[in-house]
Amino acid sequence: MTLPTRSSRSTFHKTHPELILNLGSCLAVLAIVAIVSYLLGRERDSVEQSAMRSSSNIVQLIESDILRNVELYDQSLKGLIWAVQHPELLNVPAKLRQQILFNQAFSAPVRGDILWLDANGDVRGDSTSVVPRQANFADTVPFQRHRDEPGLGLLISPPFKARLGSLDWCISFSRRITGHEGEFQGLAAGALRLSYFKQLFERLDIGQDSSVNLLNTDGQLLARQPARAQDPPIGTRYSERPNFQRILRERNGSFTAQSSAHAGQRMYTFARVADLPLIVLVVHSSDEVFQSWRRTAILVSGATGVLCIGILWLTLLLGRELRRRHDAEQGLATLAATDSLTGLANRRRLDQVLRQEWARAQRNRKPLAVLMIDVDHFKVFNQRHGHAGGDHVLREVATTIERCIRRPADLAARYGGEEFQVVLPETERAGALLLAERIRASVEAMPPFADDERAVTVSIGIGLHAPGAQQDLTRLLGDADEALYRAKANGRNRVEGPLD
Repeated sequence: MTLPTRSSRSTFHKTHPELILNLGSCLAVLAIVAIVSYLLGRERDSVEQSAMRSSSNIVQLIESDILRNVELYDQSLKGLIWAVQHPELLNVPAKLRQQILFNQAFSAPVRGDILWLDANGDVRGDSTSVVPRQANFADTVPFQRHRDEPGLGLLISPPFKARLGSLDWCISFSRRITGHEGEFQGLAAGALRLSYFKQLFERLDIGQDSSVNLLNTDGQLLARQPARAQDPPIGTRYSERPNFQRILRERNGSFTAQSSAHAGQRMYTFARVADLPLIVLVVHSSDEVFQSWRRTAILVSGATGVLCIGILWLTLLLGRELRRRHDAEQGLATLAATDSLTGLANRRRLDQVLRQEWARAQRNRKPLAVLMIDVDHFKVFNQRHGHAGGDHVLREVATTIERCIRRPADLAARYGGEEFQVVLPETERAGALLLAERIRASVEAMPPFADDERAVTVSIGIGLHAPGAQQDLTRLLGDADEALYRAKANGRNRVEGPLD
């Protein structure tokens, strides 16, 4: 098992609080961003739903108005057919017959006129004149379809330019007039000005880049408001466009899609007018719908960004202060654990490491070696060169001992006076002897101090704890001390190991 180094443990303890602080700040920023994004997203959905509800209300309002007009036209046509099928009602003065045939209150110029066509397509009755205007409609699609399809019912025509008067663009509502024997006797037809829908749509405020549209199920445009110069004209077909095909398929509802005629997204709200071949369509520009939301989103996002940057900046400042505090504490701890003269660990630090390594050796059943080092004849050397020379030699010996130690887990400390101690975790006898001899030889090879002819030497005693041995820490240190005394007694400048 590899022991963690003191430097790695120190780095971990140094970065751990800062790492937690940075992680916590990042999580807080992510939480703020997530919450703001969720709220903005929900607000966007709310704006979209509100716009769809508003558009749906407009569609329903227009649908109701169109349906009411169609019903009025249909009632007028049915009344005309009923009167035509009763000849006795037609043998009255012309003005009275006009009142009987046509609902004068309904067939106002704002809507259009109603005509009675005979089996040849000629005008027999005209809601706008007691004397019918002369025209033939036998070539028109509604006339031919009613003639060929008896059960057609109410028919709404595509948009057309009126032949009579100045009705401009119109659509017609028509019904077949059938005789008592089922023969074709003509048709009743009413024209509705498309400008009527324009006036209806103008009352609605839907925005500058939006529009209200009326189309038939063949995809032809019947009315649009606002009508801009660049917009397609009345009668333009949209039947091949994907958005219209979806509208035709779904009958009513809302969706957002890319417009094939304009750049950008459009919001479509639509409804089929009952069973009639008419579709009311409200188109909103997504940019216009979300314009106010986008301003709010930019403002909120900017404020959130500033807040998040502020949190991260304050976190960096706080992290820097924590590092400074930690470095100061480490500096104080280092000073408290360092011998001021030699720079090695002091006695207090030595005692802590000895207890820790002894406990680890007992727990992991690993060997532990201790070197006791004493500078030979130090008092004599001190008398010759004074305390300054002695201090210099102690520093040189300490530097040499520390240089000989290779493993980060090993500890060299000043034991007291001219004595040093080296703690060697997980080191057996051979390794301890090898390191001790290297220290002894390195000290002996040191350059002599000043003009002193005698080299500085050290005596070293080794204490060794083997796994399973009946021994305590005091006994281990005692063995190292006894070995040091033997080294001194045997001539100094030598290494003595523990007795077998």
